[in-house]
Amino acid sequence: MVDWNDEVDVLVAGSGGGLAGAYTAAREGLSVAVVEATDKFGGTTAYSGGGGVWFPCNPVLRRAGSDDTIEDALTYFHAVVGDRTPRELQETYVRRGRDLIEYLEADDHFAFEVLPWPDYFGKAPKARLDGLRHTMPTPLPAAELGELGQSLRGPLDADRLGAPSPDVLIGGRALIGRFLRALSTYPHVQLHLNSPLIELVVEDGAVLGALIERDGERLAIRARRGVLLATGGFEQNDEMRRRYGVPGEARDTMGPWGNQGLAHEAGIAAGADVDLMDQAWWSPGLTHPDGRSAFALWFTGGIFVDQDGKRFVNESAPYDRLGREVIRQLREGSITLPYWMIYDHKEGEQPPVKATNVSMVETEKYVAAGLWHTADTLPELADKIGVPADALVATVERFNTMAAAGVDTDFGRGDEAYDRAFSNGEPPLVPIDQGPFHAAAFGISDLGTKGGLRTDSAARVLDRNGAPIPGLYAAGNTMAAVSGTTYPGGGNPIGASMLFSHLAVRNMLGD
Repeated sequence: MVDWNDEVDVLVAGSGGGLAGAYTAAREGLSVAVVEATDKFGGTTAYSGGGGVWFPCNPVLRRAGSDDTIEDALTYFHAVVGDRTPRELQETYVRRGRDLIEYLEADDHFAFEVLPWPDYFGKAPKARLDGLRHTMPTPLPAAELGELGQSLRGPLDADRLGAPSPDVLIGGRALIGRFLRALSTYPHVQLHLNSPLIELVVEDGAVLGALIERDGERLAIRARRGVLLATGGFEQNDEMRRRYGVPGEARDTMGPWGNQGLAHEAGIAAGADVDLMDQAWWSPGLTHPDGRSAFALWFTGGIFVDQDGKRFVNESAPYDRLGREVIRQLREGSITLPYWMIYDHKEGEQPPVKATNVSMVETEKYVAAGLWHTADTLPELADKIGVPADALVATVERFNTMAAAGVDTDFGRGDEAYDRAFSNGEPPLVPIDQGPFHAAAFGISDLGTKGGLRTDSAARVLDRNGAPIPGLYAAGNTMAAVSGTTYPGGGNPIGASMLFSHLAVRNMLGD
């Protein structure tokens, strides 16, 4: 017997993409409690620069003139993901995303626009190279959130560097802000910060509610329709990373500090099966003076070299593919950390990285930390970063020859649409020929782990026999990712989190 402290229809743990489930419940007349482990709402979603969703054929894209079809999108998605995840799960994601956008657009609190973003496997069948499978929220004035705005996570520069929060919310913060604003209009919605879910209450194999810790006290909340776990991944928990074999360290993740895997552990204790627990959403990481390597993309120059002074990867590949290649070579022992971005002085002393996600600080701090080096010649630069001078010179000369020809015959840089997304459609091959020459240290970063509780296409958590656990649902990075070991396109993580949160509540409603 449990002495319940509170009772609602739906309990949502986590306040990122899971807010789509909370909103659906509230809009459909159910009482909802959202419990967030940290002092801010938004989770990893609030850190997203775009806040985009990969929902093919949705109304926003149709209005923009997209001639895409769901069948083409399914062909692409399955070609990329393969049979690593259930086909029914993949079909649900690709087919139902457009319905969610239509559902949200019926409410004036939500507005979306197209952000063209090419699919990440440009050579796969039916890849969309014009970017018209990607949609993002429109900006939102922070003032429209009122006091709730003070409880919104991010941006990263505010949390890590103490920068003031901007007056206009964009990307993931705009998305979370819109959900919070919409939820605030329903009287039957509770929003709780500093309230981690610690344990699920299970009786006769069914989840009845959960234990929440708040102000040092454990509270029992009954959920009549169900509990939705959408608390993000476990990327901030080094012990769990080691246990499940996730490369990298918590210090280098982009997930917020509260992503400790508590909901994963609670689900497992309740009998849930798990999958993809060694996986994450990867990226190269520019190393900052605080020791963290932070997600970086949009390179307008430079090449990556290893400890032997040799190139080893397509630097303009989609970030997850690039990160996975770095990890593969690290495991094989062919490269070590750090690896180095070599670039010249065309854009100055700072590395040619236009999207650092965490802003660069003063140059002298990187120099003092031994992370950035400058020399008049390549042999001098090689000596400073500890690589063979003749190899580095030969590597740069070979790259410059390929840049002049416009074709990277070594690693195919520029062969796919995404590679050229930041170079106006041209091959992103910029010669390194204007001294002085520079080197910047890089590591491996991630956007969060993607392994979690196995679910069916209604987001119902499955036990180890493949049967749904009554009353328990999962979405986002608490759910084993529908994309398996791949990252098909920008907006896939947030899109899947929102959609399966929405579908979870639809299932609770009997739809």
